Amino acid sequence: MKATIHQQLAQIEAQFQVKILYACESGSRAWGFESPDSDFDVRFIYVHPRDWYLQLDAERQRDVIELPIDNLLDINGWDLKKALNLFYKSNPVLLEWLSSPIVYRQDDDFVRAMRELMPVYFSAQKTFYHYLHMAKGNYREYLKGEQVRLKKYLYVLRPLLAIEWILQFAKPIPMRFSELVDACLPEQNVKEAVEHLLWVKTQRSEIAYGNAIPVLNAWIERKLAEFEAIRPDMIKTSSISALNTVFQQFCQERL
Repeated sequence: MKATIHQQLAQIEAQFQVKILYACESGSRAWGFESPDSDFDVRFIYVHPRDWYLQLDAERQRDVIELPIDNLLDINGWDLKKALNLFYKSNPVLLEWLSSPIVYRQDDDFVRAMRELMPVYFSAQKTFYHYLHMAKGNYREYLKGEQVRLKKYLYVLRPLLAIEWILQFAKPIPMRFSELVDACLPEQNVKEAVEHLLWVKTQRSEIAYGNAIPVLNAWIERKLAEFEAIRPDMIKTSSISALNTVFQQFCQERL
Protein backbone atom coordinates (compact mmCIF):
# COMPACT_ATOMS: atom_id res chain seq x y z
CA MET A 1 0.00 0.00 0.00
CA LYS A 2 2.87 2.37 0.71
CA ALA A 3 4.11 1.85 -2.86
CA THR A 4 0.63 2.65 -4.17
CA ILE A 5 0.53 5.86 -2.12
CA HIS A 6 3.95 6.96 -3.41
CA GLN A 7 2.80 6.24 -6.97
CA GLN A 8 -0.36 8.32 -6.46
CA LEU A 9 1.66 11.24 -5.09
CA ALA A 10 3.99 11.13 -8.11
CA GLN A 11 1.01 11.06 -10.47
CA ILE A 12 -0.52 14.06 -8.70
CA GLU A 13 2.69 16.04 -9.17
CA ALA A 14 2.79 15.21 -12.88
CA GLN A 15 -0.90 15.78 -13.56
CA PHE A 16 -1.27 19.06 -11.66
CA GLN A 17 2.28 20.39 -12.18
CA VAL A 18 2.93 20.85 -8.47
CA LYS A 19 5.58 19.90 -5.95
CA ILE A 20 4.43 17.98 -2.85
CA LEU A 21 6.26 19.36 0.17
CA TYR A 22 4.73 17.04 2.76
CA ALA A 23 2.43 14.01 2.76
CA CYS A 24 1.28 12.05 5.79
CA GLU A 25 -1.34 9.72 7.24
CA SER A 26 -4.08 11.66 9.04
CA GLY A 27 -6.72 9.19 10.25
CA SER A 28 -7.03 6.24 12.59
CA ARG A 29 -3.77 4.70 11.39
CA ALA A 30 -1.88 7.80 12.51
CA TRP A 31 -3.86 7.94 15.76
CA GLY A 32 -2.93 4.32 16.45
CA PHE A 33 -6.35 2.66 16.58
CA GLU A 34 -7.06 1.39 13.06
CA SER A 35 -9.39 -1.55 12.43
CA PRO A 36 -8.50 -4.45 10.12
CA ASP A 37 -10.50 -2.77 7.34
CA SER A 38 -9.52 0.86 8.00
CA ASP A 39 -8.74 2.86 4.88
CA PHE A 40 -5.68 5.05 4.37
CA ASP A 41 -6.26 8.79 4.87
CA VAL A 42 -3.41 10.56 3.07
CA ARG A 43 -3.11 14.34 3.31
CA PHE A 44 -0.52 16.55 1.65
CA ILE A 45 0.69 20.12 1.18
CA TYR A 46 1.81 21.17 -2.29
CA VAL A 47 3.19 24.23 -4.07
CA HIS A 48 2.75 25.50 -7.62
CA PRO A 49 5.48 27.26 -9.60
CA ARG A 50 5.78 30.90 -8.53
CA ASP A 51 4.11 32.32 -11.65
CA TRP A 52 0.91 30.42 -10.83
CA TYR A 53 0.44 32.72 -7.84
CA LEU A 54 1.06 35.86 -9.94
CA GLN A 55 -1.93 35.45 -12.27
CA LEU A 56 -4.60 38.13 -12.05
CA ASP A 57 -7.22 35.49 -11.33
CA ALA A 58 -5.04 33.48 -8.92
CA GLU A 59 -7.48 34.02 -6.06
CA ARG A 60 -10.14 32.16 -8.03
CA GLN A 61 -7.95 29.12 -8.70
CA ARG A 62 -8.69 25.95 -6.76
CA ASP A 63 -6.47 25.59 -3.71
CA VAL A 64 -7.16 21.91 -3.04
CA ILE A 65 -6.46 18.69 -4.92
CA GLU A 66 -8.89 15.84 -4.27
CA LEU A 67 -8.84 12.39 -5.80
CA PRO A 68 -11.93 10.16 -5.95
CA ILE A 69 -12.29 8.14 -2.72
CA ASP A 70 -12.32 4.36 -2.90
CA ASN A 71 -12.70 1.75 -0.16
CA LEU A 72 -9.00 1.74 0.61
CA LEU A 73 -7.53 5.15 -0.14
CA ASP A 74 -8.71 8.69 0.64
CA ILE A 75 -6.13 11.20 -0.61
CA ASN A 76 -6.31 14.99 -0.89
CA GLY A 77 -4.16 18.02 -0.24
CA TRP A 78 -3.98 21.78 0.28
CA ASP A 79 -2.05 24.38 -1.64
CA LEU A 80 0.83 25.97 0.27
CA LYS A 81 -0.81 29.40 0.45
CA LYS A 82 -4.03 27.91 1.85
CA ALA A 83 -2.06 25.80 4.32
CA LEU A 84 -0.02 28.75 5.60
CA ASN A 85 -3.12 30.92 6.08
CA LEU A 86 -4.72 28.10 8.08
CA PHE A 87 -1.51 27.62 10.04
CA TYR A 88 -1.63 31.31 10.95
CA LYS A 89 -5.11 30.66 12.38
CA SER A 90 -3.82 27.67 14.40
CA ASN A 91 -5.90 25.21 12.39
CA PRO A 92 -5.92 22.02 14.53
CA VAL A 93 -6.23 19.69 11.53
CA LEU A 94 -3.09 21.09 9.91
CA LEU A 95 -1.18 20.94 13.20
CA GLU A 96 -2.14 17.26 13.46
CA TRP A 97 -0.83 16.60 9.95
CA LEU A 98 2.53 18.09 10.89
CA SER A 99 2.66 15.85 13.97
CA SER A 100 1.75 12.63 12.16
CA PRO A 101 3.97 9.62 12.99
CA ILE A 102 3.39 8.24 9.46
CA VAL A 103 5.04 10.41 6.81
CA TYR A 104 5.07 9.42 3.13
CA ARG A 105 6.93 12.38 1.67
CA GLN A 106 8.62 15.46 3.08
CA ASP A 107 10.86 18.33 2.15
CA ASP A 108 13.08 18.45 5.22
CA ASP A 109 13.61 22.23 5.11
CA PHE A 110 9.89 22.90 4.80
CA VAL A 111 8.94 20.57 7.63
CA ARG A 112 11.66 21.98 9.87
CA ALA A 113 10.47 25.55 9.24
CA MET A 114 6.84 24.67 9.96
CA ARG A 115 7.55 22.74 13.13
CA GLU A 116 9.78 25.50 14.45
CA LEU A 117 6.89 27.94 13.97
CA MET A 118 4.24 25.76 15.62
CA PRO A 119 4.79 27.23 19.11
CA VAL A 120 4.52 30.75 17.65
CA TYR A 121 1.13 30.25 16.02
CA PHE A 122 -0.44 27.62 18.25
CA SER A 123 -3.58 28.98 19.94
CA ALA A 124 -4.71 27.08 23.02
CA GLN A 125 -8.09 28.83 22.90
CA LYS A 126 -8.90 28.03 19.26
CA THR A 127 -7.75 24.46 19.66
CA PHE A 128 -9.75 24.04 22.88
CA TYR A 129 -12.99 25.08 21.21
CA HIS A 130 -12.30 23.00 18.10
CA TYR A 131 -11.97 19.80 20.12
CA LEU A 132 -14.85 20.66 22.46
CA HIS A 133 -17.17 21.19 19.52
CA MET A 134 -16.01 17.91 17.98
CA ALA A 135 -16.52 15.94 21.20
CA LYS A 136 -19.99 17.38 21.85
CA GLY A 137 -21.18 16.74 18.31
CA ASN A 138 -19.88 13.17 18.11
CA TYR A 139 -21.27 12.26 21.54
CA ARG A 140 -24.70 13.68 20.75
CA GLU A 141 -24.79 12.09 17.29
CA TYR A 142 -23.39 8.62 17.93
CA LEU A 143 -23.28 7.54 21.59
CA LYS A 144 -26.73 8.17 23.05
CA GLY A 145 -28.34 4.81 22.24
CA GLU A 146 -28.13 1.38 23.85
CA GLN A 147 -26.36 0.06 20.75
CA VAL A 148 -23.58 2.27 19.36
CA ARG A 149 -20.82 2.16 16.76
CA LEU A 150 -17.88 1.36 19.00
CA LYS A 151 -15.32 3.32 16.98
CA LYS A 152 -17.26 6.52 17.71
CA TYR A 153 -16.18 6.37 21.34
CA LEU A 154 -12.66 7.08 20.15
CA TYR A 155 -13.88 10.10 18.19
CA VAL A 156 -15.20 11.54 21.46
CA LEU A 157 -12.45 10.35 23.79
CA ARG A 158 -9.62 11.67 21.66
CA PRO A 159 -10.84 15.31 21.49
CA LEU A 160 -11.61 15.30 25.22
CA LEU A 161 -8.13 14.04 26.01
CA ALA A 162 -6.77 16.65 23.60
CA ILE A 163 -8.45 19.33 25.72
CA GLU A 164 -6.88 17.82 28.85
CA TRP A 165 -3.52 18.04 27.07
CA ILE A 166 -4.08 21.70 26.23
CA LEU A 167 -5.02 22.55 29.80
CA GLN A 168 -2.00 20.72 31.22
CA PHE A 169 0.69 21.56 28.68
CA ALA A 170 -0.60 24.44 26.49
CA LYS A 171 1.13 23.09 23.38
CA PRO A 172 0.12 21.25 20.16
CA ILE A 173 -1.60 17.89 20.53
CA PRO A 174 0.35 14.67 19.92
CA MET A 175 -1.13 12.54 17.15
CA ARG A 176 -0.88 9.18 18.92
CA PHE A 177 -3.93 8.38 21.03
CA SER A 178 -1.83 6.26 23.41
CA GLU A 179 0.29 9.30 24.31
CA LEU A 180 -2.83 11.25 25.23
CA VAL A 181 -4.13 8.36 27.34
CA ASP A 182 -0.84 7.97 29.20
CA ALA A 183 -0.50 11.70 29.93
CA CYS A 184 -4.11 12.75 30.49
CA LEU A 185 -6.18 9.82 31.78
CA PRO A 186 -5.28 8.98 35.38
CA GLU A 187 -8.56 7.16 36.25
CA GLN A 188 -7.66 3.47 36.17
CA ASN A 189 -11.18 2.15 35.58
CA VAL A 190 -11.68 4.47 32.62
CA LYS A 191 -8.25 3.59 31.24
CA GLU A 192 -9.07 -0.12 31.43
CA ALA A 193 -12.33 0.45 29.56
CA VAL A 194 -10.43 2.38 26.89
CA GLU A 195 -7.81 -0.35 26.56
CA HIS A 196 -10.54 -2.97 26.08
CA LEU A 197 -12.26 -0.76 23.51
CA LEU A 198 -9.00 -0.41 21.58
CA TRP A 199 -8.53 -4.18 21.60
CA VAL A 200 -12.07 -4.70 20.28
CA LYS A 201 -11.52 -2.14 17.52
CA THR A 202 -8.37 -3.87 16.30
CA GLN A 203 -10.31 -7.14 15.99
CA ARG A 204 -13.56 -5.99 14.40
CA SER A 205 -14.87 -4.06 11.40
CA GLU A 206 -15.01 -0.26 11.23
CA ILE A 207 -18.81 -0.47 11.28
CA ALA A 208 -19.07 -2.83 14.28
CA TYR A 209 -21.82 -2.07 16.79
CA GLY A 210 -21.92 -3.01 20.46
CA ASN A 211 -23.52 -2.15 23.79
CA ALA A 212 -22.96 1.31 25.21
CA ILE A 213 -20.13 1.42 27.78
CA PRO A 214 -21.49 3.09 30.96
CA VAL A 215 -18.10 3.91 32.51
CA LEU A 216 -17.05 5.75 29.36
CA ASN A 217 -20.37 7.55 28.98
CA ALA A 218 -20.18 8.74 32.58
CA TRP A 219 -16.61 10.01 32.12
CA ILE A 220 -17.51 11.73 28.84
CA GLU A 221 -20.52 13.51 30.33
CA ARG A 222 -18.50 14.64 33.34
CA LYS A 223 -15.72 16.02 31.15
CA LEU A 224 -18.10 17.77 28.77
CA ALA A 225 -19.74 19.54 31.71
CA GLU A 226 -16.34 20.43 33.17
CA PHE A 227 -14.98 21.83 29.91
CA GLU A 228 -18.16 23.74 29.11
CA ALA A 229 -17.56 25.76 32.27
CA ILE A 230 -14.04 26.75 31.22
CA ARG A 231 -13.26 29.86 29.21
CA PRO A 232 -9.62 29.74 28.08
CA ASP A 233 -7.74 33.02 28.05
CA MET A 234 -7.15 34.78 24.76
CA ILE A 235 -3.54 34.78 23.58
CA LYS A 236 -1.73 37.43 21.61
CA THR A 237 -1.86 37.38 17.83
CA SER A 238 1.52 36.85 16.19
CA SER A 239 2.70 38.57 13.03
CA ILE A 240 2.19 36.67 9.80
CA SER A 241 5.57 37.84 8.43
CA ALA A 242 7.40 34.59 9.28
CA LEU A 243 4.86 32.64 7.21
CA ASN A 244 5.25 35.08 4.33
CA THR A 245 8.95 34.23 4.40
CA VAL A 246 8.17 30.50 4.22
CA PHE A 247 5.78 31.08 1.32
CA GLN A 248 8.29 33.14 -0.65
CA GLN A 249 11.13 30.71 0.04
CA PHE A 250 9.34 27.62 -1.19
CA CYS A 251 7.75 29.30 -4.20
CA GLN A 252 11.16 30.54 -5.33
CA GLU A 253 12.77 27.16 -4.82
CA ARG A 254 10.16 25.43 -6.96
CA LEU A 255 10.45 27.49 -10.18
